[in-house]
Amino acid sequence: MPEQYRLPYTVRGPSTETEDLYLAEVPILPGCRAWGATAEEALSHLEGVAADFIASCEAHGDELPAALAGAGELVVAV
Repeated sequence: MPEQYRLPYTVRGPSTETEDLYLAEVPILPGCRAWGATAEEALSHLEGVAADFIASCEAHGDELPAALAGAGELVVAV
C-alpha cells in the first residue's frame, strides 16, 4: 500500500502575477506548485507534483521536511 501524506496547501486566484491562472502550492515543500484554469484543476495538478517531489526525495535519500509529519489537508499517495 502506498504511503499517504496530508499536506497543507494554499490556492490563489487568477491575477497578472499568475498569468490569469489559479496557483496552488504546498508551502512546506519548496517549489512545489501547480497552475490551472480552475482551483480544482490546479489542486489536481498539485497532487501529482507533490507526489513526484516526495518520491524524488525518497529515491535520492533526501530528508523530507520535518513539517511533513504534522501537516494536514491534501492527501497524496506515493
